[in-house]
Amino acid sequence: MKDVQSSYDDRKVPIRKVGVKDIRYPIRAYDRQERFQSTVARVSLFVDLPHQFKGTHMSRFVEILNEHGREITHASIDTILAAMVERLNSETAHIEVRFPYFVMKRAPVSGATSLMDYDCAFLADYRRGSPKPDTIMEVQVPVASLCPCSKEISEAGAHNQRSIVTIRVRYCAFVWLEELIDIAEGVASSDVYALLKREDEKHVTERAYRNPAFVEDLVRSVAVRLRDDPRITWYQVESENFESIHNHSAYAMVVSE
Repeated sequence: MKDVQSSYDDRKVPIRKVGVKDIRYPIRAYDRQERFQSTVARVSLFVDLPHQFKGTHMSRFVEILNEHGREITHASIDTILAAMVERLNSETAHIEVRFPYFVMKRAPVSGATSLMDYDCAFLADYRRGSPKPDTIMEVQVPVASLCPCSKEISEAGAHNQRSIVTIRVRYCAFVWLEELIDIAEGVASSDVYALLKREDEKHVTERAYRNPAFVEDLVRSVAVRLRDDPRITWYQVESENFESIHNHSAYAMVVSE
């Protein structure tokens, strides 16, 4: 049958990324407590397309992914990317593996346990001939923050917000997802939980009041922790605070030098 995708295109416009996006795929992720946990990822695969080719072969992305079963690990990501540049005749390849990750959390007073979910990802770029891909680990951590200014000027109470702290890191030695989660939760006014009893709500509210933090405080405090970890070679930290008394979010971002 005629290979239409490989036919000549005369518009002389190269495409930086082309491929398939958001394939739902079962995977097993490393778990600090249980060794592995099963979850469902959204996998996106892209390559570059030289200007002379009309299209890429979309089915090959899915074939390559399925050849690796459910074991999408650091090693298999490297293999997938190398296979993509070879079989799709490209110079660069990119993979995004986004998945919910679950951690069992214990309420601070009652001890009630519940699963807390975190959105995590591995993002990797590879160029033909490179010794290894450029890989970034990402985790999004929901936390609570209480406004220091509101606490200072108010006679009673202070406004607070739920915040999402997003941490992205490059690393030279293995880092657990839970370690990045612990860092974000440790610098916040308070953790958030899936399950709280009345005594826990009292504790969490009072803890947040005792530990006010601006959005700037959150990203700076996370950055200091990452900066001091010799395994981390690069980091980017973002925080979006969903304001409770404004119709907008507060935002801050830092990137390592």
